[in-house]
Amino acid sequence: MVHWMGTAVALAAVVGLSSFVQPAGATAQPTLTAAASGMAPAPDAKKADYPVDCGSPSVKVDVVAKGSADFDGDGQQETVASVRCHSGTGTPPNALFVLGAAPRPDQKPRVVATMLRMKERMTVEDLKVDDRTVSAKLLGYSSPSVPSCCPDRQRKVKWEWKDGKFALKAAPVPGGSESI
Repeated sequence: MVHWMGTAVALAAVVGLSSFVQPAGATAQPTLTAAASGMAPAPDAKKADYPVDCGSPSVKVDVVAKGSADFDGDGQQETVASVRCHSGTGTPPNALFVLGAAPRPDQKPRVVATMLRMKERMTVEDLKVDDRTVSAKLLGYSSPSVPSCCPDRQRKVKWEWKDGKFALKAAPVPGGSESI
């Protein structure tokens, strides 16, 4: 009984002390949300119609990753969505789109920019959206004979919002000196 009592007291002490420990820079201030900032919520990536051909109308489009930011500074967030055709097996290629707000509340978000098309046969990983940039790692293929399961090329890319459009900046290909 004494053993359990000692364990309970020790556990209570650890829990009590942990309430005073916090990561550097942590505050009790609430996070500013789009609604609190006066900004409308970002377009819902799952509600958009994407200009992709999945071979059949019955094949749905999956939203693989997404992020939002107000790229153009108009007070309205845009959403970047990485999408692909649904597949039970394999790795179908991704497309990357920027969505703007629907013209009316009863309408779907609209595609305002295309960053990557499915016909480029690439997979998007590590999608990050912040402020005026979109970054990702693209996985691709050195030739059409490389199986879609096994991309053999990768490159980190970043799109920056400049002068009213996205400008692509690509890091060098690993193991090579070429760049886009």
